[in-house]
Amino acid sequence: MFREMKSYNPGWLLLFGILLALSFPYSQAFGGNGNKVKTAVFLSPKFVLGPGSVENRFYYNIDFPKGHIAIKSFDAEVVDEAGNPVPLHETYLHHWVVVRYYSHKGVELSEFNDSIKLHTSDYKSARNSGICPNLGQYFGLGSETRKTATHVPDPYGIEVGNPAEIPSGFEERWLLNVHAIDTRGVEDKMGCTECRCNLYNVTEDQHGKPLRPDYKGGILCCEHGAQCRVKQGFEGVRRALYLRYTLKWVDMDSSVLPVKVYIFDITDGWKRSSNSTGINAEHDCKVEYEVEPCRATGLADDLCIDTKRISLDMPFGGYVIYAVAHQHAGGSGFALYREDGQLLCSSMPIYGEGEEAGNEAGYIVGMSTCYPQPGTIKISEGDTLILESNYSSIRHHTGVMGLFYMLVADRLPNSMHTSNTVVQAQDSVVLLTILWLAVALMGVVTVIAVVIQHQLRHERDDGYEAIVM
Repeated sequence: MFREMKSYNPGWLLLFGILLALSFPYSQAFGGNGNKVKTAVFLSPKFVLGPGSVENRFYYNIDFPKGHIAIKSFDAEVVDEAGNPVPLHETYLHHWVVVRYYSHKGVELSEFNDSIKLHTSDYKSARNSGICPNLGQYFGLGSETRKTATHVPDPYGIEVGNPAEIPSGFEERWLLNVHAIDTRGVEDKMGCTECRCNLYNVTEDQHGKPLRPDYKGGILCCEHGAQCRVKQGFEGVRRALYLRYTLKWVDMDSSVLPVKVYIFDITDGWKRSSNSTGINAEHDCKVEYEVEPCRATGLADDLCIDTKRISLDMPFGGYVIYAVAHQHAGGSGFALYREDGQLLCSSMPIYGEGEEAGNEAGYIVGMSTCYPQPGTIKISEGDTLILESNYSSIRHHTGVMGLFYMLVADRLPNSMHTSNTVVQAQDSVVLLTILWLAVALMGVVTVIAVVIQHQLRHERDDGYEAIVM
């Protein structure tokens, strides 16, 4: 049969050769350098929650990939001891954040109460590049974590573990803060997740200082060890939980372009003045705020939107690679604009519709993300950007947030990776698909022709006249 295929081979081989030739540039441009993506899954230290109880601990020196690497994604969720995802209507994940720091070699920290030691000479901050002094985390989300994309597109990555940045005698480590609230059997699930002070019977902060009279709810009322009011007679077991986090990364080399992490806060009290420099010390980021119900203003429900807007002068420049907002239940979207009103990114909440983990009705289970084509959003130092956070104000909300994460690259890839090449690569994918289909079709035709030719030869051998085709 191989001999019979020879008469059909030239065209098939030509097409196959063209296909291979077109395939090579695509492979080289997208991962041809052999820098493979690595994946690891870790568990936080165990924390135990009972109905209405609160976990808000800080865990130091958590498991984290070692070496000079570029993080490609960081995802997390709360699971039980069997590894099953725990739904938000049972354990609400208020937030989780991961912070980088340097510590003297051989110095150890225990969880929670040793956080004050981070200010001693044994520890140095290795915060992100953002402008809020109190938002130094590299990674972090909340209830939306399961359905929010965190992937950093090629050829970019979040660079960590660079030996040139680690002070002599120190080593790079990572801190994890988990803030979770057990809402099984509580009187008011939404009130507990919004940390309403009356539900926690809290009138002073963890240092014993009385709360402001107008402070109705927020993180000061749901610190570690706080207890939200449970329905009378409800009994529930205490259970062990973990934050399961998954990292993907590549080794840092010349093929990876580093991005910087910036976090903005809608409550930032910065004001422009003649001597403003944009440095962190000028920014007062309160992190959370309160949304008053619109019924107090007499508006109809369809107009009940609380809009908070601020303008900030950028103390940096670069190209936006990724952006996403963090909001709480009631959030209706976050937007980033230029001063002239041009929309740069809109991050919208995804609300659940069921009971299962990742689709819990009434909770934000994801936030849409922005992945602009390389080079399409450039920020220059001194540019004024407008941040806008929207919440439904049909009802009163306490302790809500409006954070905005942004990854920025100092430069674009070389010509092979410019936006034009991305479009060309997409066109190549379509062309390659068509050619592969053509190869498959020609293969089928070849096989049929060979079978027919083989059958006709047998027929001639048996005395039948061949059919001329």
